[in-house]
Amino acid sequence: MSPSSSLASSFESESQLIKQHSPPVAVYCGACFGNDPAFQHAAASVGRALVMEGRSLVYGGGSNGMMGTVSGAVLKHGGTVTAVTPTAILMAGGEGERISVGGIELGEKGHERIVVDSMHQRKVEMARRVCGFIGLPGGFGTFEEIMEVTTWTQLGIHCKRKFTNFGSYIATLTECFKHFTTLTLPAVVLVNVHGFFDPLRALIKNSIASGFIQARNEDLIVFVDAPAGADPRTFDWGRAALDAMSRWCSPGPGLFNWEVSTCIGNRTAEYPCPARPYNST
Repeated sequence: MSPSSSLASSFESESQLIKQHSPPVAVYCGACFGNDPAFQHAAASVGRALVMEGRSLVYGGGSNGMMGTVSGAVLKHGGTVTAVTPTAILMAGGEGERISVGGIELGEKGHERIVVDSMHQRKVEMARRVCGFIGLPGGFGTFEEIMEVTTWTQLGIHCKRKFTNFGSYIATLTECFKHFTTLTLPAVVLVNVHGFFDPLRALIKNSIASGFIQARNEDLIVFVDAPAGADPRTFDWGRAALDAMSRWCSPGPGLFNWEVSTCIGNRTAEYPCPARPYNST
């Protein structure tokens, strides 16, 4: 075997090992499909790209609409899914349109469900497991989740392993893991299908102009747009979102140090109680 062939073989093996240890990504999206096929295509594209990058999906657990589409795409392509669901929603039969399209069932291969007691615990449990966040079109819940994790990034509440795309990164395994274990603030990437998030982009710019957001913090959210002339119904939104996440650099450190404990009276404030795996029996 020639030296170049040996290097290529070695790099391929190392790349596969790194992908097996790639941290998960959280995806926020609607429990409905929306009224344009491009929305559902984008959700499926994100799910497929996560698997191709060797990353598992962490999401809110819905099996309908955009949520079911992205999770279904991950499972279809052999990936793994962690669904974090509040007890009240689970006992009510889930959230969103009651349509069995691209849904997932408990016990399905590659599917783990974590049950929590509240919506707040759901968001904490999702955030603690991932290296970054992707937002797809959705409603009030999607907006709230996107803005909360963006605020956490600004405040420095969560510090993650650096998201690195190793697809074109040629180095020794030691060097790869050196980059992989770099701590950074996580990226929030929005998949801007048909300009869905343009009003939010305009709102951020207006808040900066009005003196409420520092100009450097405009980059806390990355908007992924399709290239001019590209068909949003076929564009690879997932690949574009992960590429944007891998290129993202924090505009600065978080505002506060959250490594210290906060004492309230004689009691120490803690994160919510640990979530528990779901047992249908």
